[in-house]
Amino acid sequence: MPSHVRDQGARKLDWAGLGWLFLFFWCFSGLTQALILATDTSGFTGFRQAFLLSGLWLIPVLLFPARTRTLAAVIGVMLWLASLPALFYFLVYGQEFSQSVIFIMFESNTAEAGEYLTQYMTWWIPLVLLAYAAVAWLIWRRLRPVYLPRGKALAISAALLVALLGYPVTKQMMVNDSFEQAMDGIDKRLEPAVPWQLAVGYRQYRQQLSNMQDLLEGNARIAPLANLHDINGNQPSTLVLVIGESTNRQRMSLYGYPRSTTPNLDKLRGELQVFDNVVTPRPYTIEALQQVLSFADEGNPDAYLSKPSLLNMMKQAGYKTFWITNQQTLTKRNTMLTTFSKQADEQFYLNNNRNQNARQYDDDVFEPFAKVLADQAPRKFIVVHLLGTHMSYQYRYPPEYERFTDRQGVPPNVTDDQLPTYNSYDNAVLFNDHVVSTLIERFKATDPNGFLLYLSDHGEAVFDPEHPQVLGRNEAAPTAPMYTIPFMVWTSPAWQQSHPRNFAGTFDRPFSSAGLVHTWADLAGLRFDTLDPSRSLVSADFKARPLMIGNPYTLKTMIDFSLIKPKPKAAAKPVEVAKEGDQPLQSGPPSTRG
Repeated sequence: MPSHVRDQGARKLDWAGLGWLFLFFWCFSGLTQALILATDTSGFTGFRQAFLLSGLWLIPVLLFPARTRTLAAVIGVMLWLASLPALFYFLVYGQEFSQSVIFIMFESNTAEAGEYLTQYMTWWIPLVLLAYAAVAWLIWRRLRPVYLPRGKALAISAALLVALLGYPVTKQMMVNDSFEQAMDGIDKRLEPAVPWQLAVGYRQYRQQLSNMQDLLEGNARIAPLANLHDINGNQPSTLVLVIGESTNRQRMSLYGYPRSTTPNLDKLRGELQVFDNVVTPRPYTIEALQQVLSFADEGNPDAYLSKPSLLNMMKQAGYKTFWITNQQTLTKRNTMLTTFSKQADEQFYLNNNRNQNARQYDDDVFEPFAKVLADQAPRKFIVVHLLGTHMSYQYRYPPEYERFTDRQGVPPNVTDDQLPTYNSYDNAVLFNDHVVSTLIERFKATDPNGFLLYLSDHGEAVFDPEHPQVLGRNEAAPTAPMYTIPFMVWTSPAWQQSHPRNFAGTFDRPFSSAGLVHTWADLAGLRFDTLDPSRSLVSADFKARPLMIGNPYTLKTMIDFSLIKPKPKAAAKPVEVAKEGDQPLQSGPPSTRG
């Protein structure tokens, strides 16, 4: 370039040229994030991070402007290739790429991978990918060098590096107690952008896989239950455990809530055994299920590491075991859940979003549930783990279930600002009713010999009258809605005939879901040396115990649930759901711990 042109560029920054450079680098991360944002699949954070981190690629072209198009071409090809998995995955599944997808990829064999490609590689996907490459090429053709005085180019590059990487990394190092926590924070900032998406995802996959393998190896060394036998012999049977998420039974019309949030379960009421005094031991998914799915409790919280799990017990009893989950597959928080799932014979992982607060519907479980019900194994144990009513609530139901939009049936304490969140939670409960009742109906349609048990892992506080400002869950400041959970059983006629049981007098028993393994074994007809009938909700030998809630590793902080138990309310007339066509919600709640 002639020197006078360079001098002119040095005097005045070429903003248009800089804009084209940024747009080129941004498109590889930003287009997919823009689609995710536009389709309301997830929130703004991923888009923001992809936008900011795209600025890093300006550094080499600012430092070496004479090689702008060559550098942009090399970097662009690398970013284009790195971005293809995320774009392809979103086009096929409507989810954001994450380390969970990498886990599924490595878990699948070559034949399964081929089946997926054959099933989902429709004619338009290659056209979209070609159009994506064409857009990048057209932008690349518009690129031109942006010349700056050497000192200014160095200063701007250093500022970009500090602002986009140096400051966030330093901040994470300062605010976190450990290097591992700091790395987690850094990963969250980098992951929405390419090529960090693949690098971070793979690093997290390897880390969580190592943790899971350690847990599985420990589980394999656990001695089986002594003298286990099935009083039913080996008769064919199918038993189903449905685990909900973040569902407070006080917001279900089945339990007396004035809004008709569970119309389908209400219709099935005569076929259900509905227990109305069950609480969870802890208000967080992982910590609760460590007790729910094992022999762990407040007195021995680590027993899930040293004693057989519910999955182990059912396999030992001769059942083929299945795990169908709509929860995130493999994250730092969910490693324990994935470990439980890997104890099953077959797994179906449906939610591989990077962010838990992403649009994901539980009706995805219907297809694999039907497939498992059709399995020829004579004895089947099926776990279905739902995403339920987890934050963000507006992402838990399709638009046609946005029925509650006004103040009808809403407590007077709910403010105008809180109303959209309050209503979206009730809409999520309404859709959860559709999912749970459909699972029951489809199970019933197979004429099974067995039962289905549904409970939620924990509840959720959503601006309830007793604590009008509380949203989410906080073990340090417990409220009743965080712990009150639905618990119900549907039994088939064949099972009722061969397992006559009088449930009368059991429905209001005070019970912690930490005792589920004893209740499940009792219902299933399993007997073994360490079975404790006094901890079975349905046993004649049941013994009421204080319902202790809180962190069992700090016993002094645990309290008896009776101290925060909600007061009985007079029965209210149900409020019917609004008709379709009401105004949609415009906002939703913030994220919270899983």
